[in-house]
Amino acid sequence: MDRGTLNETEWKIMHAVWARRGETTARDVWQALDAETGWAYTTVKTLMDRLVQKGVLVADVRRNVSWYQSRLTRQRAVAAAARDLARRAFGGAVGPLVHHLVQSERLTAIDRAELRRMLDEADTSARSKSRRSRT
Repeated sequence: MDRGTLNETEWKIMHAVWARRGETTARDVWQALDAETGWAYTTVKTLMDRLVQKGVLVADVRRNVSWYQSRLTRQRAVAAAARDLARRAFGGAVGPLVHHLVQSERLTAIDRAELRRMLDEADTSARSKSRRSRT
């Protein structure tokens, strides 16, 4: 599978594929995206075939219809995109990325509370692993 991150167009396709949870056709994806993008059916089909070539989707042809399924989970795609952003914009450091998000005031109070919870959870997990490794 191509380890590169998805581009903006590929994200749109993949969001539509993930929303279908399982197999889907290019026609299904085209119909889901038509109002937002105005893309022709052939454009969607070509984009999906390129995602197959990249190893992001897998296709199975049955009765002249290609059925597509994701080989890439949403979680893995988001993780790859976050790593890529940290690498390109912050020299690979995650701390400055988080600092930027916090300082940019784009985080709501709910976002900040969730971030605190995740950091506390990570600290607890790290302490637990540290104790286990010493015994």
